[in-house]
Amino acid sequence: MALTGIQIMKLLPKKNCKECGFPTCLAFAMKVAAGQVEIDKCPYVDPKVKEEISEATAPPIRTVVIGTPEASYKLGGETVLFRHEKKFENPPLIGTYLKTSMEDEEVLRRIKAYQTLKWERVGNVLKPEIVCIKDEGDKERFISLVKKVREVLPEVAIVLASSDLSLIKNAIEVCTPSVPLVYPGQAEDLSSFVSLATEKKVPLVVSAVTLGELARLVEGLITQGLKDLVLDSGALHPKELFEDLVIIRRAAVKKRFKPFGFPVITFMDRYTEDLVEEYLLASIYVAKYASIILLSDLKPELLFPLLLERFNLYSDPQKPLVVDEGIYPINGPDEYSPVVVTCNFALTYFIVSGEIEGSRVPCWLLIKDTDGLSVLTAWAAGKFNADNIAEFVKKTGIAEKIKHRTLMIPGYVAIIKGELEEELGGWEVVIGPREANGLPVALRELAKRLKP
Repeated sequence: MALTGIQIMKLLPKKNCKECGFPTCLAFAMKVAAGQVEIDKCPYVDPKVKEEISEATAPPIRTVVIGTPEASYKLGGETVLFRHEKKFENPPLIGTYLKTSMEDEEVLRRIKAYQTLKWERVGNVLKPEIVCIKDEGDKERFISLVKKVREVLPEVAIVLASSDLSLIKNAIEVCTPSVPLVYPGQAEDLSSFVSLATEKKVPLVVSAVTLGELARLVEGLITQGLKDLVLDSGALHPKELFEDLVIIRRAAVKKRFKPFGFPVITFMDRYTEDLVEEYLLASIYVAKYASIILLSDLKPELLFPLLLERFNLYSDPQKPLVVDEGIYPINGPDEYSPVVVTCNFALTYFIVSGEIEGSRVPCWLLIKDTDGLSVLTAWAAGKFNADNIAEFVKKTGIAEKIKHRTLMIPGYVAIIKGELEEELGGWEVVIGPREANGLPVALRELAKRLKP
């Protein structure tokens, strides 16, 4: 059962030393109870108490960490069934396979896909993060693939899929210092894999034919002290997998059923031979409730929408998406290019920048921090008015990059034109279109006027 802030405070040394970053032990305890701070932040708490508090405040879905020193990834850690209740914590890792039966050319093609399939959105890079290296009978090839991935894809997490215990042991050594996920499948001697996972401190995938069998198996492993597990429900039909994922999440979150309190791995190629159908199914399991999604291949036209869905689902619904304040050069602007200012609400930025890019007009786009509010809302809240826009324009240093003094503002705040010209002193303020789709025409006309 979760502890309250008062209960946690009673277990603390009550020094009020502030070394944890909070003014009092009570303030720290409240944050720990809310799951916003780890108990490890207190340097004086007794180790036994630390373990007790950590266990009591742990999320119902255990957090399992895999990956490399360059990039570690958290699986699980979820606390709710629905995003609007709080937020989803750790997005599912998405990737594909490297199999020992694949030709060198195919392996290189897939490695190149990991290197090139990357998209930036609101300061976040959307990309595949995990690869499953699958043993199909060639031990030397398996180890060479592990070495290859570690050398050329240091930011990609690895799933080692083999029922050969000695092979997995060697592969783990090759992976060091990164932490792979071990998938023994339906290995006959699971106990040896359990001992290996315990010794090497790597997470283990546990699979079974039914959820009942899976629960019994996991319960036995928990009693043996193995805590870092990932579940494979063994479902053989997409509908069955969907039901299993919902049952696992609901049992863990609502009933605190410990055998199901772990991340879940899914394999899309189990259910269809059509790649498009794989991605359609994956789009369901991103929301309900996979922690790892493995696809038979990576195709940019299918992968980008899936990554974008994941990004949107795993953003905080209580916080607007924003972009950083500053100057954004678009289409290679020079000293005579138009200057446009708008707010830092992410949707506004993407629409405005997209229209500017489409216009092919070199332009300086100034993004003003409005706490993620849209233009009209920010103006009404006093965050996008003549005073603070003028201050922002001066602070950016844009005047040093251009030889004109002309600024385009959104048409929705045309009312501030006169006041803004007074605040800027010597600048001409041009009223832009009310809707972003009018920017290309307006920018072309303005660019002609500014051209010497």
